[in-house]
Amino acid sequence: MYELVLTLHSWIRWIAILAGIVATLTVLTSTPRSASADRSDTWGLILMIALDLQMLLGLLLYLALSPTTQAIFQDFGGAMRDPVARFWAVEHVSVMIIAVVLGHLGRVLGRKATTPAARRTRQIICFGLSTALMIVGTPWPGMRAGRDLFRFG
Repeated sequence: MYELVLTLHSWIRWIAILAGIVATLTVLTSTPRSASADRSDTWGLILMIALDLQMLLGLLLYLALSPTTQAIFQDFGGAMRDPVARFWAVEHVSVMIIAVVLGHLGRVLGRKATTPAARRTRQIICFGLSTALMIVGTPWPGMRAGRDLFRFG
């Protein structure tokens, strides 16, 4: 079960990152009353779905399935002195939860905006920050806690 969830989490990150980039670029290149404004809403929805699925799988790994986090929870104080363990215990989780919140905020605040320009501004900020945080919080190869770009079960 652990390997399956970890593999899904690894692959769906690409969908989430791509959706974040496309949603941000679509909003950036749209005019308030253009057809691309509708596309930005579609990409915002795809971003939300990908982020929610990633968070669900990530929390399942973090709280129940990962032997790494189980070991970290055994000695949390010691884990905070280890940069790799600290990345998995605190940094990765915190940054990604903030990315999910910002992604949702962009969609909600965009829908509640009173003008098309306000909608565009709110979505650019929230989708852009969400995407940037996903990129920053991903364990890229070469980092201390780095992982492969593509996991094959």
